[in-house]
Amino acid sequence: MGGRQERFVASGDNDLALVCRVQERLCALPLEHVIETMRPLSVTAVAGAPHFVRGLAVIRGAPVPVLDVASLLGETDASPGRFVTLTMGTRHVALAVGSVLGVRAIPLGSFRELPPLLHEAGSEVVASIGLLDAELLLVLQSSRLLAQDAWAVLDGSRDAV
Repeated sequence: MGGRQERFVASGDNDLALVCRVQERLCALPLEHVIETMRPLSVTAVAGAPHFVRGLAVIRGAPVPVLDVASLLGETDASPGRFVTLTMGTRHVALAVGSVLGVRAIPLGSFRELPPLLHEAGSEVVASIGLLDAELLLVLQSSRLLAQDAWAVLDGSRDAV
């Protein structure tokens, strides 16, 4: 992905997603929200931000919140290998992930809703689950990764960066 602005087109029964590894988990991000991937950048911590927000990084000349996906999913903090920047309406966010595996066409029929037992644990972040090459795949809801009150804290800190 790098800085390329390539357009990928999904075929009839597939949806395109960027697949990333976050510790032992596979996560998929709908490609329509992905801007680019990059090496991790320097991050400035922000007081009062949720535990999964690493802070702000200057990306393409603008301060962008960096979310630790491992922490977001309840795992221990890990040193990220890549950042994935996403568009969330008019805002951008960077996700700190272990590695980026690439763009995959994922059959729409392979996704399932979270089982009732897991609704409380992950429904805010995980849109659905599925399998990819016999491995569990979590499809992340990019629009729900950061709550409005967290944006308010981060927006107040942008002037300091």
